[in-house]
Amino acid sequence: MHIPDGYLSPKTSAAFFAVMLPVWYIASRRVEAALKLKELPLLALCAAFTFVIMMFNIPIPGGSSGHMIGSVIVAIVLGPWAGVIALSLAVILQAFLFGDGGVTAIGANSFNMAFVMSFGGYYVYRAVAFGEPGVVRRSAAAGVAAYIAVNLAALAVAIELGIQPMIASGLDGRPLYAPYPLSISIPAMMAPHLLFFGPVEALGTALVISYIHKTSGELLKTPGLKPLWAFLALLIILAPLGLLASGTPWGEWGKGEIKDIVGYVPEGMERFGDLWNGILPGYAMPGFESRLGSTAFYIISALIGSLAVVFIIFLWGRIWRR
Repeated sequence: MHIPDGYLSPKTSAAFFAVMLPVWYIASRRVEAALKLKELPLLALCAAFTFVIMMFNIPIPGGSSGHMIGSVIVAIVLGPWAGVIALSLAVILQAFLFGDGGVTAIGANSFNMAFVMSFGGYYVYRAVAFGEPGVVRRSAAAGVAAYIAVNLAALAVAIELGIQPMIASGLDGRPLYAPYPLSISIPAMMAPHLLFFGPVEALGTALVISYIHKTSGELLKTPGLKPLWAFLALLIILAPLGLLASGTPWGEWGKGEIKDIVGYVPEGMERFGDLWNGILPGYAMPGFESRLGSTAFYIISALIGSLAVVFIIFLWGRIWRR
């Protein structure tokens, strides 16, 4: 679901930045007003969790892959505006540190995974978990919300990619950016999310919300965080399991792959596709392509990303305190 550089026209990318800039501003003000400073560790933990969980790629039939996102967990625990902050931060760090998602597509990727998923999931959850729900209905509501939210985000991505041939074509009629029309992008994105990634998102969200509810007594202001930090550390250690999925997620191919698929590289992808590859491209260190080297640097990347997320949120807290 991470749109790379070169897949969206500059006008499309600019439009999403124009949408997200006020959203980011409002989100920061709402989070500062709603959360207490003592809740910053929980926000940092949630943001780090979303960063790491997206490294666990899951292979599916057909050679593609995908991952859980976790936006709805943050939205349920701390509210949708906190979900916007946490997921946007994860998306930005993924793009700049590891080249996962394009820097020109940060606005679009944040809109899909941070805004659409957080608000869509939050309000579905509120609608299903009305009244005084117990653990079972609360967990089921979280699962339903996550399933619907991740499919809403997938639909948004499919539309954004699918309209590119209509709005940006060369003199020869070839698309300049993402080359697949809506008739291809919508079923190609929705089928795996409806059948595979939606259930994964639902199950993971339900389990996490069930655990937090059982250990906190109420949703979800002061849970004991030590077990959750330990769980995050375990995820970091196990992150190389994500390397087992060798297939590229649909719509995230490099220039060589896209040429094999459609027979040519669109002009916009040629120009912008390698705009920024990250400090550790693909969560790896060039020159350490062995299995042991890839495993080690995948763990290091998960640790670096998590520490960066936590550091930025606590730095924000210090500024906020002033």
